[in-house]
Amino acid sequence: MRVALIDYDSGNLHSAEKAFQKMGREIGAEVIVTSDPDTAAKADRIVLPGDGAFPACRAALGEVNGMAEAITEAVLSRGVPFMGICVGMQMLATVGHEYRETLGLDWIGGEVVAIDAPGLKVPHMGWNDLIIDQPHPILDGITTGDHAYFVHGWHLRVTDPAHRLAHVDYGHDVTAIVGRDNIVGTQFHPEKSQAIGLRLIGNFLRWTP
Repeated sequence: MRVALIDYDSGNLHSAEKAFQKMGREIGAEVIVTSDPDTAAKADRIVLPGDGAFPACRAALGEVNGMAEAITEAVLSRGVPFMGICVGMQMLATVGHEYRETLGLDWIGGEVVAIDAPGLKVPHMGWNDLIIDQPHPILDGITTGDHAYFVHGWHLRVTDPAHRLAHVDYGHDVTAIVGRDNIVGTQFHPEKSQAIGLRLIGNFLRWTP
């Protein structure tokens, strides 16, 4: 199995690469960091991380010639399992509203909106308890109350409630995990979420949608 970690100059990939390599060794998976669309298209798993603002990440992905088209064909047409992380998850939405309206990939219907948490610090930063909304294979061994590590001021409000797999309570329900078909996304950073994050990564690598 080959896992493509997409490099589009939007975040430090080192910790994500180490976490996926650690779990990949258990099943003989090769993890490669790539900015080459052909390499991404041929992968058995695709992971799209992202740090920073939604518009900047969306623009950066579009600037890697052919990458958005390559991963769209792989994921939507051929059913390659996909994971988005942080802003990589947010870009699954129809539209984002950070700074200005920016179209997302529209793989999971919804919009990226600001966290509205009066009296609480925004960005939402640090550990928070997951609340599981829907069962899913990537959540095997993960239960309500398990902690994950977040750094964000915006979240994906899904159109279809069935596509929200988990949330956290931070002034209101804040989306933590989304998914449909062969696509999943985490608002938190699994590579920074210790045992629970590694468990989720391992589940993703073993998942057969």
